[in-house]
Amino acid sequence: MMEITQLDGIDQADLVRRKEIKPLELVEAAIERIERLNPLLNAVVTPLYEEARALAADEGKLPAGPFRGVPYLLKDLFAACAGVPLTSGSAFLCHLVPTYDSELVSRLKRAGLVILGKTNTCELGLLATTEPRLFGSSRNPWNTERTTGGSSGGSCAAVASAMVPMAHANDGAGSIRIPASCCGIFGLKPTRGRISLAPDAGDIMGGLAAEHAVTRSVRDSAALLDATLGAAPGDPYFAAPPARPYLEEVKRAPGRLRIALVKSSFAGTPVQADCVRATEDAAKLCSGLGHDVVEDAPKLNGELFVEAFMTVWAAGCAATMEGSAKITGQPLHEDGFEPLTWNFYQVGREIHASAYALAQAQLQSLAREVGRFMARYSVVLTPTLGHPPPPLGWFNSPPLPPLEVQQRLTTFVPFTPLANVTGQPAMSVPLGWNEEGLPIGVHFMGRYGEEDTLFRLAAQLEAAQPWRQRHPPVSA
Repeated sequence: MMEITQLDGIDQADLVRRKEIKPLELVEAAIERIERLNPLLNAVVTPLYEEARALAADEGKLPAGPFRGVPYLLKDLFAACAGVPLTSGSAFLCHLVPTYDSELVSRLKRAGLVILGKTNTCELGLLATTEPRLFGSSRNPWNTERTTGGSSGGSCAAVASAMVPMAHANDGAGSIRIPASCCGIFGLKPTRGRISLAPDAGDIMGGLAAEHAVTRSVRDSAALLDATLGAAPGDPYFAAPPARPYLEEVKRAPGRLRIALVKSSFAGTPVQADCVRATEDAAKLCSGLGHDVVEDAPKLNGELFVEAFMTVWAAGCAATMEGSAKITGQPLHEDGFEPLTWNFYQVGREIHASAYALAQAQLQSLAREVGRFMARYSVVLTPTLGHPPPPLGWFNSPPLPPLEVQQRLTTFVPFTPLANVTGQPAMSVPLGWNEEGLPIGVHFMGRYGEEDTLFRLAAQLEAAQPWRQRHPPVSA
C-alpha cells in the first residue's frame, strides 16, 4: 500500500480499471496515510472518511470517469460540496453548509474521484501562508517549522506527503503556485475562464481567481483539467476550447520555444540568491533542451502594479465579507475575523467605486503591455517566489502593522500575481532545492489560452529532471 500511495492519479486509476485493486483499497490506503501524517502537517481539516468509504465500496454508484476510485481532497475555499462545511478558513463561516455541489465539484465527482475531506486554507484565501486562527497552521513536509505557502497550503502539504496524488486548489494571486513551490510539487493556474466558477460566481475579484489543482505529476494536472474545463450556463466569459485534450499534449514535443528570462522582481523588491540560482539553472536546462532563452522583461510600472492590485484585492475582500454576512444572516463584527482580515475589510470598504474602476483599468493596461511583450515570446521564465519558504509566523510575528505585512507579502510573492492580472496560464515547476533541503519552484507563464505549450514544456522538463523520486521527511 505504501508503494500504491506513491503512484500518481493516472496510475492509480489504471490499477482500478484493470481490476488489480479496488477503489476501497485505494481509499483505505489514503485514509491510513492521512491519519498517520496529518497530526504532523495539519493539512486535512474536515475528514469525510465514512462517506468516501461508502462510495468506494458501492462500485456500482462510482462514476466510470478517468479517475475512477482515486482519492481526492477539496480545499476549504470556493468549492461547495453538498452537506459539507465551507468555512473558507474563517470562524465567521464555520456554520455555513452548502446544500449543493459547485459545478467544479460535480465535474470532479463525474471524473470518478472519491472525496476524502477538506484541506486547510488561510482565512478567505487572502494570504501567502496557511496559518488560520480557526484550524491552526499547516506545516511544510520538507521542514515542519516552515510555511506551506498559501492559500492552498493544506492541499499542497497533502500531495507532497503522498496522502493523495492530487488535490483541489485555487489561485487569486498565486495560491496554487506559491504553495506548490514551497512544497516541491507541480501547480498550474489555468487561463482565466478555463474552469467555470458556477453557480456562485461569474468571476472573482474582477477575474483574478482561477480554479484547478496541485499534483505530483504533470500528466495528472493535464488529465484533471480535461475533466473539469469548460463553461457553464450564465458564465460571463470563457476560454476557447483547446485544440486537443491536454493529456495528449504532455506526449507531444514542445518544439523550439522562445523564452524570456526575468530574474528581477516586477515589484522592485529583492530576490534571494537561491531563487535566482534555481531560475538560472532552469534557463540552462531549457537551453540544453533546444529552446532559445533571452534575458528580457515587459516594461511595467511596479509601484502602479502593486497599488492597483492591492486596491482590487482589498475591495474584493470587503465584498466577499459583506456577501458572507448576507449569506449567513449575521452582521460583520471584528471578533469574527483575524486582525489582518479585518484590516483588509476596513481598507476595502473605504475604496470608492471610481478608485476601484480606475485600478481595474490600470491593471488592464498592464495586461495589454504584457500581451504585446508575449507576441515575441512563447513563455516567460521567472522565479516562483522572492525567497524560500519562511518560518511559520513570519508574516505576522511579532504582531506587525498591516503595511509591513503587505511589504513582506510583496517581497515573498513578486512574480505570481501578474498572471492573475493578465489571465494567462502559469505554472510552478519543482526544479530546485536549496542547501537546507527546501524546494525552490521555477515559474513559467504562457500566452493567454496556451496551456498546451506549458504542459508540453512541463512534461519535457519532468522527463529531463524528474522530481517525483524526491520525498520530504514527513512522507514515510
